Amino acid sequence: MKRKGGNKLNSTSSIRTFFFHTGVVLLGLFMVYPILWLISSSIKPESEIFTNSASLIPSSLQWSNYVKGWAGFGNFHFGLFFQNSLIVTTAIVIGTLFSSSLVAFGFARLQFKLRKLLFAFLLMAIMLPAQVTLIPQYILFHKLDWVNTFMPLIVPAFVGGTPFFIFMLIQFIRGIPKELDESAVIDGCSTFGVFWYMMLPLMAPALATVAIFSFYWSWDDFLGPLIYLNQTKLFTVSLGLRMFADPSSVSQWGPLFAMSVLSIVPQLMVFLFFQKYLVQGLATTGLKG
Repeated sequence: MKRKGGNKLNSTSSIRTFFFHTGVVLLGLFMVYPILWLISSSIKPESEIFTNSASLIPSSLQWSNYVKGWAGFGNFHFGLFFQNSLIVTTAIVIGTLFSSSLVAFGFARLQFKLRKLLFAFLLMAIMLPAQVTLIPQYILFHKLDWVNTFMPLIVPAFVGGTPFFIFMLIQFIRGIPKELDESAVIDGCSTFGVFWYMMLPLMAPALATVAIFSFYWSWDDFLGPLIYLNQTKLFTVSLGLRMFADPSSVSQWGPLFAMSVLSIVPQLMVFLFFQKYLVQGLATTGLKG
């Protein structure tokens, strides 16, 4: 009887496992389908992209879509847009890492006047939609004569970072024992020395998470470059992709989808190389040591 009961339990468990994995696979395919459709459409003939849109198998491979897309527009090839995006994104990531970690260290470890009030403002900034500050920022950058340059996109990352990243790093630093700070001070470290030599190495997993998300958000940003960049030579990838779609004329869908596929490659590479740091940072952020 025990063996029969054990067999029934094993059979039930196997059925549940089968349905669970089947459901996960189907859900995964449902989520990945848009990416597969994008890749398939990038090598389809122009006339076949929407007439036979459900099929992922093209009747013929049109690699010329990638050639036309990379050729860009006139004197501006698509490699220039990749270069601009790389410059802007790299600068934003560096600025975000430095400023966010420094501000987070101040909130988590230092005692100063109006600390609680400023922290409340930080939480309010997280909940405040970015569109609310869009017009005041544009007026400020216009008066500084920074419009049509990379400065409005890069400088904010160096003077405060992103409130969400600051809050996340604060929670991570609070999980680090304060005794480490005290021992460093006894050994002769200044406040900045504690931050630079003690905190930054310990914050590596959380900083990796910040860098990955900052890279994703900066690389995908469309609104910022659309508002501040007017010259084609300064366009980022997101604005370059928009140039393929022309509501008043014929849109170049094949090259558009081809360059869209290439624009995903940097993000995919960052995720594959830094996945373990992302998981580690998310798993340890906010935990008490």
